[in-house]
Amino acid sequence: MNMISLSCHEGIAVANMSRGLTNALNLDLVRELDGILAKVSEDSGIRGLVMSGNDKFFSIGFDIQQMFDFSREDFGAFFSAFNDVCLRLYTLPKPIAASITGHAVAGGCIMALCCDYRFITDQKKYMGLNEIRLGVPVPYLADCILKDVAGSHAAGEIMETGKFYEPMDLLRMGLVDEVTPSGEVLGRSFEKVKSVSVWPLKAFAAIKRNRTEEIAERVRNLQEAKHREFIDCWYSSEARTLIREAMKRF
Repeated sequence: MNMISLSCHEGIAVANMSRGLTNALNLDLVRELDGILAKVSEDSGIRGLVMSGNDKFFSIGFDIQQMFDFSREDFGAFFSAFNDVCLRLYTLPKPIAASITGHAVAGGCIMALCCDYRFITDQKKYMGLNEIRLGVPVPYLADCILKDVAGSHAAGEIMETGKFYEPMDLLRMGLVDEVTPSGEVLGRSFEKVKSVSVWPLKAFAAIKRNRTEEIAERVRNLQEAKHREFIDCWYSSEARTLIREAMKRF
């Protein structure tokens, strides 16, 4: 069963995540997204991509209910796949916008940050990185992107408090490009990607590579150590307690 529907209009692909109400991320969804990104990258008829969720959740992040009892090996396989697909999203040589009409938190926020542009509803929906409240660090790629987007001081505040932020605060901090009336978010995201994609994609790819290659190289060089550090935290007694409490809330 597909968890992401893919459509294409005027050369722009729209990938809509539809794994239940929360779009919780698991290995199957991540692998499906990886396949879609490969198609978008390789298909010359597709000139850009819009990522979307539903009006409740863009994505709540990792499916902690499913993963809490995973062996270290199984969780490591998921975490590696998630980081790989996020890096692929971040470096895809075509324009990508996130259409955010629902909450985008933790892993969902990370996926949105990996897009080139972010449009969010003017309704009371939240974005944020609450990993510290689960006893784990923000994955290294997201840490680097957030500092690049918001600056080190603001990024530190976001990651070290684990707070969720409303649309106008997100706009002020630079985490989103536009706050848009609810019914117009997908359309504005689509139009942004379309407007950029009219120019030669070879030139766009070079510009994007210049913007992303330093972070991408840093992440690849440190990937093994950073993964091990995250997984060590995930299985710590403190994180076990905090994750268990979070599972009760959700």
